[in-house]
Amino acid sequence: MKTDTNGLAVRLADFMNEHVLPAEAQLLQGAPSEAWGPAPEIWKLKRLAREVGLWNLFRLPQPDQPGLTHRQYAPLAELMGWSPHVAPEIFNCSAPDTGNMELLGRFGTPEQKQRWLEPLLEGDIRSCFSMTEPDVASSDATNIRTQIRDEGDQWVIRGRKWWTTGAMRPDCRVAMVMGVTDPEAAPSQRQSIILVPMDTPGLTLERSTTVFGYHDRQEGGHAIINYDDVTVPKDHLLGQRGAGFAVAQARLGPGRIHHCMRLIGMAERAIAHMVARATSRSTFGRSLAEHGMVHQQIAEARVSVDAARQLVLAAAEMMDEEGPKAARHAVAAAKVFVPRTVKRIIDDAIQLHGGLGLSGDVPLASLYAQARIIQIADGPDQVHLQSIAKAELTRTPALNIN
Repeated sequence: MKTDTNGLAVRLADFMNEHVLPAEAQLLQGAPSEAWGPAPEIWKLKRLAREVGLWNLFRLPQPDQPGLTHRQYAPLAELMGWSPHVAPEIFNCSAPDTGNMELLGRFGTPEQKQRWLEPLLEGDIRSCFSMTEPDVASSDATNIRTQIRDEGDQWVIRGRKWWTTGAMRPDCRVAMVMGVTDPEAAPSQRQSIILVPMDTPGLTLERSTTVFGYHDRQEGGHAIINYDDVTVPKDHLLGQRGAGFAVAQARLGPGRIHHCMRLIGMAERAIAHMVARATSRSTFGRSLAEHGMVHQQIAEARVSVDAARQLVLAAAEMMDEEGPKAARHAVAAAKVFVPRTVKRIIDDAIQLHGGLGLSGDVPLASLYAQARIIQIADGPDQVHLQSIAKAELTRTPALNIN
């Protein structure tokens, strides 16, 4: 069955305009009091999205629909990027669940899929990915120190993780924990990933870190987790023993390009706010839109976001045609260029709005924080630039130089 992606994009845009963006401010307030998780009103929109066929739009194939290619998913993720803290969850397309579902679909046993993948696809539970650690430079995953001991028919986990997004939510039921099972093996073969139910004794949610002062309560925060001799059965291993590094990379590649797709939507929203502001405010006897500097900012934003989109689409097509490994440098280039570009566009939009741009009355400050996060999340810029440089230094030029 062929998926009508153009039709999906039109329907998704209509749903965003009719239901998501009008309710965004209320949904971003999160759950009442100090609870973690979304506002209760989001469940109505999730049910409605599912009823109209806008559910699980990401790439994982389903019995009733084929999986989308990365290229086909790009315009849908861009539309969801207009409201990055709300829209992806409404359509069951939010990180870290999409990446975790793809890993379960690819590496999970039938029992693991039944226990965790099926409820995730239904939207009944959430999950988290527990990889980075506060005590080591986790941009190099071979630094990971969390111990996973093999004790007969059980794994015993001891370590401390942070930036485990979504873990504070009560409906987060399982963590994918990366740790060292084989310390004497080669650096990239020491780690394994274990599925750990969140109610396992010894797993303690210490606290959530903030991001530029944002608690991200509606998304479930970014938890620091202590694993104090957490014990799970042997069949909770995800994939092969010692293959944790490879499994994590299989998740991070698509995740990086998905971030970039959503960032394009964030930039488009910032430009829309720039245009609205420029045509509605006046200084020194002229509308902002009549000032040459504002003209230039808007034009530069349009040129930049269109260039960034093409870089994302090219990387997505390469992933589809040649696979994630072959496309890794194209993905790395997008991962560096797109957040940097989008951050600048949003910054210009904030400047054009003056004090309003710094407030929570418009989404620009939140969008800026999100763009800045992506320069670190899923690998910092420096790591991706190093990868790109290594590839360039071994590349054969198309023509000889004199």
